[in-house]
Amino acid sequence: MNIVITGGAGFIGSCLLWKFNQSGTSDIIIVDELGSSEKWKNLVGKRFEDYIDKSVFIDYLTGGAFDKKVDCIIHFGACSSTTETNAAYVMENNYTYSKKLAQWAIKNNKRFLYASSAATYGAGEHGYSDEDEITLTLNPLNVYGYSKHAFDLWVLKNNFQNKFVGFKFFNVFGPNEYHKEDMRSMVHKGYQQVKDKGKIRLFKSYKKEYADGEQKRDFVYVKDAVEVVWYFFNNPKQTGIFNIGTSQAHTWNELANALFKALGIKPNIEYFDMPETLRDKYQYLTEADGSKLQKAGFTSYFCNFEDAIKDYVNILQTSKYL
Repeated sequence: MNIVITGGAGFIGSCLLWKFNQSGTSDIIIVDELGSSEKWKNLVGKRFEDYIDKSVFIDYLTGGAFDKKVDCIIHFGACSSTTETNAAYVMENNYTYSKKLAQWAIKNNKRFLYASSAATYGAGEHGYSDEDEITLTLNPLNVYGYSKHAFDLWVLKNNFQNKFVGFKFFNVFGPNEYHKEDMRSMVHKGYQQVKDKGKIRLFKSYKKEYADGEQKRDFVYVKDAVEVVWYFFNNPKQTGIFNIGTSQAHTWNELANALFKALGIKPNIEYFDMPETLRDKYQYLTEADGSKLQKAGFTSYFCNFEDAIKDYVNILQTSKYL
């Protein structure tokens, strides 16, 4: 089987490539937009058939170059910035581009797996169930979440959930994310803060029911996220849109304390004002409902939260990459 991974030099995409290589698979075409970033380092030492820039890939694809050569597209390429305000840019990258790939897959009867996001859940007023009827009701808080939600809705409208697999990634952290700048996980940012200044800075809370640092997220280690994708890749009869989360939310304070523990340093947390532009778009709680994932047959355990952070810290202190 020949596989395309879009965003294959990025965070989750390169970790998935690592997983394929671990299994002995290298018949993979990487599609990405490297620009002037250092994410090319995520490809060093990994095996793949070819690299194609995102700017020309669509033309190759729609021109028929891959009709017989490619059997599966795993689409993780996107504008992943939750603070991006250029709606036209985000929609072109996350909705229109995704639609073109999906339409090719349908036309040529190929497999299509894609990245959605927990940002689609907005403030969580409808809960965090990935059942289709709930997805139809969601109200994302930012244009990134909306772009992912719009594509999910397009999939459902056309009943492609019976042919595709979508992944609503919650707060994924782990190796190969260093290039994401402000979109890096707090584990990576916190690690650098501790190394540089001996403390971690967290947003203050602006809701009385949450103390400072007690806002909660469903943090997912990237190795676990990749295992879920790997399961669906190897079980093609399982289709639909699924949460990728642990179903166990942790606070930012817990994350910071686990990081200090992994480094063997006494905790030192400072709380600071959240930018006003984020305050009405901020998620105070995310926690995946994992029942649909279990019904689809994925029964593996997610790594213990503290153990995952310890493993990541070890990688940051040694090789830095998967």
